[in-house]
This record gives sequence, C-alpha cells and structure tokens, in this order.
Amino acid sequence: MNELISDSFQSMCRQWRRVRQLSQLDLALAAEVSQRHVSWLETGRSQPSREMVIRLSEAMNIPIRERNQLLKSAGFSAIYSESSLNDPIMAPVMRALNHVLKNHDPLPAVVVDRFWNVKKQNQAAELLLGLGQADDLQEDITNEQGELNIALLTLHPKGLRRYITNWAQAAPAFIQRLKEEAIASGDPAVKEAFTRYITLAQEDIELADGNKASSGKRKDEILAMPGRLLPILPLNLDIDGLQLSLFSVISTFGTPQDITTDELRIEAFYPADEATETFFHSMSPTQD
Repeated sequence: MNELISDSFQSMCRQWRRVRQLSQLDLALAAEVSQRHVSWLETGRSQPSREMVIRLSEAMNIPIRERNQLLKSAGFSAIYSESSLNDPIMAPVMRALNHVLKNHDPLPAVVVDRFWNVKKQNQAAELLLGLGQADDLQEDITNEQGELNIALLTLHPKGLRRYITNWAQAAPAFIQRLKEEAIASGDPAVKEAFTRYITLAQEDIELADGNKASSGKRKDEILAMPGRLLPILPLNLDIDGLQLSLFSVISTFGTPQDITTDELRIEAFYPADEATETFFHSMSPTQD
C-alpha cells in the first residue's frame, strides 16, 4: 500500500477510502451520511466533528492506531491509549490471554503484536518454536527487547524454513498474508517491516528455484500458484526425521478500545494429522 503521505484530513480520508476500495457512496452508506457530505469532507468544503471522524474510521475499519492519526489531522486530540501489557488496566486482557494459552496446551499457541513479535506463548509453542532455532540464530530473529519474531523465525535460512517440506505451496499464502496485513494496517512501520519479511520469503523462493530437483517449480510459477480447494493449507515440517503437519486459527479481541489490545493476535496451532497430535500430547508434562 502507498503510505498515507499527506497529513491533511481530506487527503487521509480519501486515501483510506481508496485503500478500502470504497466509493464515496459506499462510505456514505456505511457511515450513514449523505454522499454529498463525504464529498465535501474530502474536498475541504466541510470540516468534520470528532464524532464524524470516529464514525468514518469505524465505517472504513481503520485500525485504532491510525484513527488517532486521522483525529489529529482533523485538529482533535488522540483518544486511544497504547497500554503496556503489564499496566493494571490490562489485567482483564492478560487473564483472557493466559486462559486461552493454558487451555490450548498441549497444542501450541502464541500471542503476537502487529510486527509478529511473540508477546506470550504456552509450553507447547515454546517446544515447537525451539525446534526451529539454531544456536547462533537469536540475534537475527529477536527485537531489541529480546522478543522472538515468528515471521523471521519462519523465513530465516537457519530457522523453520529449512524444515518446511511444502514451502512451494505455503510460500504464496504466507506472502499474501503479509501483504494483506500491511494493507490493513496502514502503518508505515508495519509496511517497512513486512516488506523486509516478504523480500526474505522471495529470496527463499529464488534459492528453491536454483534447485529445481527439490522445488520442481520456477519462481514465477510458485508465486502465481492458484489457491487449492482444500479446507486448510497445512505447514508440513520434517525436523531431523520428526514429521509434523500444522495449521493455525487466528483470533482477535472483538471490541478493542486500546491500541495494544487492537493489535494483539492469538495464533493457535492445530494438528493436521494424527501423528502430529500424538506427538504434542506425548510431550505434555501433564499427560497421564
């Protein structure tokens, strides 16, 4: 997505509408205002109230972080806070996260932020992600706070990528997910990070293209591969003879009013075959 380079409300509103692929009429219907009013807001003939900025933001499903920017562009103060997970006000959120992670054991589950940095994980996730890490990998796949980045772990040549046996099928879906999240975010920092992730993924595809015996497809063929009509696309791993097949379900908070809460994602992994399910149950410290 092109960065929202203008800081005027008129330009930002118009650019968000185009990013969401909405006509002025579409936006007017979603926000329950007239098309003429939307047009006048985008041309500067009318100035929005704070309530109108919020209504338009909700109609365009603009992330909370970017709603603050839209409010500021219209001359209003930001109304959404960005709390630390350790803040007392976040206690209900933390209880919910811990409950989900604990109850998903012995299967892996992680909580990630908008950059895919792991904020929390259960024991099974610690086991799974630990399997994909080389001893000298930490510096390349962690941020300044020492948090593991699950995207970099997956894509790094010394990370999980070397164990993924169906990368030719998984790579296009992985790249598409990154692109969609970058577009949905509208955050330049996210776009910059995800561009780096996508470049790394495409470099992996180029390496695979250099060894046609292992990939069997050219780079352009892999990137253009149509989606298969399967219920889910699993990620198949072969870690020194340990074969695992997993897919994930991603959950978010339904009514976030804080930037941190809005940007958290819970990714819960499930086995795609009986052998994978048996492995994780056998590794559970609470097994009978």
